[in-house]
Amino acid sequence: MATEIVLISLLKILVVVLTILTCVVFLVYIERRVSAFVQNRVGPNRTGPYGLLQTVADVVKLLMKEDIVPRNAYKAIHDLAPIISIGVALSTFAVIPIGDTIELFGRQIKLIIADVNVGILYILAITSLGVYGITLAGWSSNNKYSLLGGLRSSAQLISYELSMGLSIVGVLMVSGTLQLDKIVQHQTTYLFGWLPAWNMFLQPIGFITFVTAAFAETNRLPFDLPEAEPELVGGYHTEYTGLKFGLFFLAEYANMITASAVITTLFLGGWHLPYVEYVGLSSFILSLVYVGTFCVKVAAVMMFFIIIRWTLPRFRYDQLMNLGWKLMLPITIINVLLTGIVLLILH
Repeated sequence: MATEIVLISLLKILVVVLTILTCVVFLVYIERRVSAFVQNRVGPNRTGPYGLLQTVADVVKLLMKEDIVPRNAYKAIHDLAPIISIGVALSTFAVIPIGDTIELFGRQIKLIIADVNVGILYILAITSLGVYGITLAGWSSNNKYSLLGGLRSSAQLISYELSMGLSIVGVLMVSGTLQLDKIVQHQTTYLFGWLPAWNMFLQPIGFITFVTAAFAETNRLPFDLPEAEPELVGGYHTEYTGLKFGLFFLAEYANMITASAVITTLFLGGWHLPYVEYVGLSSFILSLVYVGTFCVKVAAVMMFFIIIRWTLPRFRYDQLMNLGWKLMLPITIINVLLTGIVLLILH
């Protein structure tokens, strides 16, 4: 019995990791295509049909590039930093339910790697570790631009972690649990008999602030201050080449996939597809529909990430900090108070 559980868990891990790595390849291609469309350009169209193999060619190029480390850099930490970043990016997905359950070989298998009862706390703890990869990369490079990028990332993370945590508090108060699968289950009900009880409707302020904080957490435009090219050359990864630079690049897109999955789980109903339970599908087909629904929602959020990157200009650093401390933090505190008042009135 224990052996079966271990094998099933290992299989889940393998499927999730391979899926994320494959998605990154396509995500880079899609981002290039979308950016070309926004800027009225052609985009990749030489390597492979419609440029589909351009990302593969870039990966091969990164693998073949020489690994250059500055003479006075702290080499051990310099090598460790990208491993921390990609490890954190992949580990966060462990507690995200991509579906309800599925019956295979006579067993009911939960479509989640680690079904822990403190899933939200796990996500907040793991994502907080991600800053170490960026900060250590900037410090160990022995480069002032890199160090500034690392320090910016630390300050940015502290500012937006508070708002992100408080925006989730409203969801926890409404759902009454820290387990992500139960939070999704809570969103499978209907308001007024017809409106899905998704937390984006119940917690609109929390939803907006969480999405904004997710942009800052993943260092995506308009909040990519740790690597702002016009100011810091390349920021924390200025002194990285080859595979190690590729790992940072991979970690950014893996973080974007994970952030999209967390947004989907907490606010967009997770794997829930409204009214599908009334269609009369078999349990196996229904499980596949739920997984497909989750993937479509995550893809839609990722497309939003990409479109915003090529739509809004980069914030100045003081604007970024003011937004975090003077606007988002008070708004999320007020949201928690209002949620508590409403719950007291209703109960």
